[in-house]
Amino acid sequence: MKTIYQDDLATLIYSDTFDYLKKLASQTIDLIIVDPPYFLSNGGISNSGGKMVSVNKGKWDQTKSPEDFYRLMLQEFYRILTANGTLWLFGTMHNIYTLGYLLPKYNFKLLNNITWQKTNPAPNLGRRMFTHSTETILWAKKEQGKQVFNYNLMRKLNNQKQMKDVWQTSTISRSEKRFGKHPTQKPLSILIRMIQASANQNMTILDPFVGSGTTIVASKILGIKSIGVDNSLEYLKIAQQRIQDFKNEKVGKIK
Repeated sequence: MKTIYQDDLATLIYSDTFDYLKKLASQTIDLIIVDPPYFLSNGGISNSGGKMVSVNKGKWDQTKSPEDFYRLMLQEFYRILTANGTLWLFGTMHNIYTLGYLLPKYNFKLLNNITWQKTNPAPNLGRRMFTHSTETILWAKKEQGKQVFNYNLMRKLNNQKQMKDVWQTSTISRSEKRFGKHPTQKPLSILIRMIQASANQNMTILDPFVGSGTTIVASKILGIKSIGVDNSLEYLKIAQQRIQDFKNEKVGKIK
């Protein structure tokens, strides 16, 4: 375990996620944003930039028992979250139903099921099913908790109308890949909206699979303390460069 970067708001830590989580004191994190491994690295093919590529992303995206992995993860999340803390979870049809099933098992209550619709999804190469164009983001709290929800801000950002649970963006922009790219990188606009909706300036945010650092960059832009953990020095280097250059990040459009 090693601190790779730290400033007044952002911290990047090189560590196995579970080793780091076990060392955290209980009820010390206010908001967790997690894009966990989907465990899709099975030797198949996918589409990237119109080219056929392997779906294999690395050993971090492989396990014999995804459910056991998610169970341990949620158990630690519940322990480290403050009483009114909340949890955001990214997923696709491949893992989101497992995560949704497990949340109440670990005393989480589902608040929202956000559908992120990609306006420019990769085409389906096999032509045997519909094109995958959405991902799901689950927002949950502890059963007895009282979540922060910045309703008035969300309404203001949505032309004085209640914001709905379907968000539209393109995939990540060229600007967000200027120092390198993570294979499951999410748009900065999505992370900014999530944090704006559910955090305040006094909170601490944790991303335990931080990858190329989008959560930390979004937190930095919004002036909120955050911690990112990853077991890849390659991706942490990208994250550090993005954090240090955060003022030049271009936030894409989101509806």
